[in-house]
Amino acid sequence: MRNIKIGLVQQRCGADIEANVRKLEENIRRAAAQGAQLVVLQELHNSVYFCQTEDAALCELAEPIPGPSTERFGALAKELGIVLVLSLFERRAPGLYHNTAVVLEKDGTIAGKYRKMHIPDDPGYYEKFYFTPGDLGFQPVKTSLGTLGVLVCWDQWYPEAARLMALAGAELLIYPTAIGGVATDAKEEQAVQRQAWQLVQRGHSVANGLPVITVNRTGVEPDPSGHTPGLDFWGHSFATGPQGEILSEFGYEEEGVKVVEIDLDRTEYVRKGWPFLRDRRIDAYGNILKRYSD
Repeated sequence: MRNIKIGLVQQRCGADIEANVRKLEENIRRAAAQGAQLVVLQELHNSVYFCQTEDAALCELAEPIPGPSTERFGALAKELGIVLVLSLFERRAPGLYHNTAVVLEKDGTIAGKYRKMHIPDDPGYYEKFYFTPGDLGFQPVKTSLGTLGVLVCWDQWYPEAARLMALAGAELLIYPTAIGGVATDAKEEQAVQRQAWQLVQRGHSVANGLPVITVNRTGVEPDPSGHTPGLDFWGHSFATGPQGEILSEFGYEEEGVKVVEIDLDRTEYVRKGWPFLRDRRIDAYGNILKRYSD
């Protein structure tokens, strides 16, 4: 068996970036102390989720890759001997920004990165104002622990993204996430949406025979414009095995660390019994490249 221990870090974020980062560092250390070899952080973890409003001044939060965050977290990854998945606001060039996940190796170097491909534009989630769609494709990152299929938040609704990562050799699907409801939404409606969010990712796990690691934000973050009460992040970060089985899950407002052990070799066993990749009709899927088949 090829078992790895994975740490999930779920926490609230406030306006003080340095305080957020120190809290992340403490939680990463806690995960490593519990045996985590791979640690995954939530989407845009250094700051509040700034996309609730369209404000060009907030682009000052962006940073180059490599840059301050990869250097700081890289030093921590090297000290602890862990692989670490970050989620950063990338400044690629003046006026050109991406929502980018970065994978750091055990020696603190950058193993690879993924730029978010699907960019939402919804009330409270005005990401198209800030982020250019990714241009690196759906390419997993090879690390000393295995090949990681790293995607970001809104990507998790698209089976095509998960399947392409699987077909490129990903052994694990990873989703740094920032999802919740507008605080005015009824709790019952938010619960239905949250269940759908978890269900679709468990479906990716089943369809591809891969474990899934999803790390979400928690807590209510006010709307800086004052037009809404803000976003109520769902928490409920979770990990599945390759049949969609829940192995670990946070609560709604829970903060902290959970460490889960996953056997990467179980994918081989599962795919022998459920040979979905074998039975794909690749000769008949041409219409998937159309926006809609009229």
